[in-house]
Amino acid sequence: MHRTTLNPISRFAAAALLALGAQLFSPSASAAQSAPAASATCPALLNQTFPRLQDDKPESLCQYAGKVILVVNTASYCGFTPQYKGLEALYREYGKQGLVVLGFPSNDFHQEMDNNAKIAAFCKDTYNVQFPMFAPSHVTEPKPNALFEQLILATGDQPKWNFYKYLIGRDGKVVGVYPSLVSPDNKDFVAKIKTLLAQKP
Repeated sequence: MHRTTLNPISRFAAAALLALGAQLFSPSASAAQSAPAASATCPALLNQTFPRLQDDKPESLCQYAGKVILVVNTASYCGFTPQYKGLEALYREYGKQGLVVLGFPSNDFHQEMDNNAKIAAFCKDTYNVQFPMFAPSHVTEPKPNALFEQLILATGDQPKWNFYKYLIGRDGKVVGVYPSLVSPDNKDFVAKIKTLLAQKP
């Protein structure tokens, strides 16, 4: 039986073709190529993950890219706690237009419970909160969570009390900071939200 023997150059070419084919059809190679494209669509401010209040399940803020985002630090035993009702009303009225409210419970001002399940139950049972809520964390210096660290850096303004509000435009940039005294139904505040929602992603 005659056997064909490849010369060294031919063997090298064949090996190169096999390697190229493996790269082109390898699922892991495809996933690796698509990963940078996915992260490129997420603004730096949102490119981070936090545990959910209800079950500690990690949630990426990248899922809110392209939306108008209202970030609020919350507490259960504060004089401003009834603002939960107004925040939920905003979320329900403008959610379909692209608004999302993100609640970050914090005990930085000593007015929050130390149990995630109790906080979640309080928010749902008392105010029927449906907007995304995250596990308690620090929102003020010296150790704010990663999102609030960037919000403080971008604005030069950290929460002075519970229910401080940061508005983020569809481009992922902070456009305004509102103190606790500005209620969710404040006319100027709502008008700013409407203006941001009217802008294209």
